[in-house]
Amino acid sequence: MADVLISPSILSADFAELGAEIRRIDEAGADMIHVDVMDGHFVPNLTFGPPVIEKLRPHTRKPFDVHLMIAPVDPFIEDFARAGANILTVHPEAGPHLHRTIQAIRGAGMRPGVALNPGSPVSLIEPVLEDIDLVLIMSVNPGFGGQSFIDSQLHKIAAVREMIDQTGRDIILEVDGGLNPKTAPRAIDAGVTAIVAGSAVFRGGPDQYADNIAALRPS
Repeated sequence: MADVLISPSILSADFAELGAEIRRIDEAGADMIHVDVMDGHFVPNLTFGPPVIEKLRPHTRKPFDVHLMIAPVDPFIEDFARAGANILTVHPEAGPHLHRTIQAIRGAGMRPGVALNPGSPVSLIEPVLEDIDLVLIMSVNPGFGGQSFIDSQLHKIAAVREMIDQTGRDIILEVDGGLNPKTAPRAIDAGVTAIVAGSAVFRGGPDQYADNIAALRPS
């Protein structure tokens, strides 16, 4: 299996010193930095916007893996590109024209991704699979960190893995929600190539970040 990417979610970082936290997880071995953007409308929480991402961008050269849980998406694509996002992931339900949104993301110089909520069928990504660089499987209902992994999403991961393999393209298959040293191996066995983890990375404080990240990788 190819190396599994670890994308720590800064939703679980110390908000009082986000810049320092990003530097710490970079040095601890993170491959990407996962940024959850929530609008209090598409999901029941509020988090970061482009101005915050722009301020955080100088703290690492690692890719910013930005997950938009907002609606609408299209008016903000250029803002996230200017702020320094590298991957921009959207939900099919967030707008009426998913393909157009994907085109706009790539046109702005970012890599497009599509996220599937636990209740979203894999059929939603079939028409656009050839046009995206990442599929994100949500293994919790989005909105808050610290939730438990939903086991039924392992079947979805396996189904998407098969779909990706049939394309022959190098599409990242990412999972987010309830990932820890016990659940991550199950997701990896089902076919994911990227793990998003929040509390599992940031627990124990900065001295533990490297060990926490290492514990999520295949042994």
